[in-house]
Amino acid sequence: MPAVHTGLDRIARQPDLLEAYTGNFGYLCNSTSIDRQFRHGIGILKGIFGKRLTTVFAPQHGLLTEAQDNMIESPHFYHDHYELPVYSLYSEVRQPTAAMLEDIDHLIIDLQDVGVRVYTYIQTAFLAIEACGRHGVNVIVLDRPNPLGGMEVAGNMLDPAFKSFIGLHPLPMQHGMSIGELARLAVAKWGIDCELEVIEMEGWRRKMTFADTGLPWVLPSPNFPSLDTALVYPGTVLLEGTNLSEGRGTVRPFELFGHPHMKPYEFLEPLQAAFSESGLKGCALRPLSFKPTFDKYAASTVRGYQLHVTGPARFRPWHTAQVLLRELFHLMGDHFIWREPPFEYESQRLPIDILNGTDQLRLWVDRRGAFEELEAIERQGRVAFMEDRRAALLYP
Repeated sequence: MPAVHTGLDRIARQPDLLEAYTGNFGYLCNSTSIDRQFRHGIGILKGIFGKRLTTVFAPQHGLLTEAQDNMIESPHFYHDHYELPVYSLYSEVRQPTAAMLEDIDHLIIDLQDVGVRVYTYIQTAFLAIEACGRHGVNVIVLDRPNPLGGMEVAGNMLDPAFKSFIGLHPLPMQHGMSIGELARLAVAKWGIDCELEVIEMEGWRRKMTFADTGLPWVLPSPNFPSLDTALVYPGTVLLEGTNLSEGRGTVRPFELFGHPHMKPYEFLEPLQAAFSESGLKGCALRPLSFKPTFDKYAASTVRGYQLHVTGPARFRPWHTAQVLLRELFHLMGDHFIWREPPFEYESQRLPIDILNGTDQLRLWVDRRGAFEELEAIERQGRVAFMEDRRAALLYP
């Protein structure tokens, strides 16, 4: 396969790609914003623009990707090494203010997304693009691969009535787009008025997973340590909306899950039967116990499973997790509880509903709906989205 070069790789090699832009620059980035040689983008951009790089912005988890979990905010600070102010967009604000943008003519966005609607980096990018549009700042996105590839689209569309910081716009759970393509969709279809340029990747093809790219992997957030996490995350992220541990506080978050009162050996056969009846393949559940070091049930023994992906091409993470929730809800009885708000700055709606982007799926679980009903919910709004998506795509 051809070597893949990100947008940052390209401008590091060809600074003249940005020679038409005069004035000052801001940079929205974090620890994933590196090139193929592991050089951070702040250093690369300082080398190109000198003092015209005036400001750095950081998303959730901070510039150094060290802050854990949701609603743990990062402060603004001054970076002594790079001699630049760093504004946190996961603080008292989640969007650049007029004062933050005052000395900026162009904002460069360079973040590694994970290909899932509820991951907040794309929400931060959308909000930044919106703010730049209001204040006359151009946006340049340095594109990066979707680690899940660019082919698979899965999960239900977000209902705007369930809009939140983990879902601002109508996307399916797994969108199959790069962050540059998402920015194009935002400007073309969601009423965000902003001058936008995407510095495209070289060599990326939609069928590629991240492992195919040859690019270095840097964990994009503290509980996203590996590409194995990426495979299961579009589904098991939904466990955040329950009282089940999603494996935070272990070395395998989102692959391990459970509850102190779960009966993994007793539940294994009915779970396997439910997967089989629904035609779900490419994964296996292994009963185990684990002891999280933080988050839900810290220092307590949790009984549950590791979700092993045995056939990535056949595995359907969103469908698998919905069936898993349906079965555990009924198997566990009173021990299964939908998590209460607040969650990601939403204080009224249930976390599971903003994660799903609808209450239809929670109600489907409650009534033990058929798999065909789940697929019908998934299809709602899909045709129109796929048409809009097609117009925003950049890569073959």
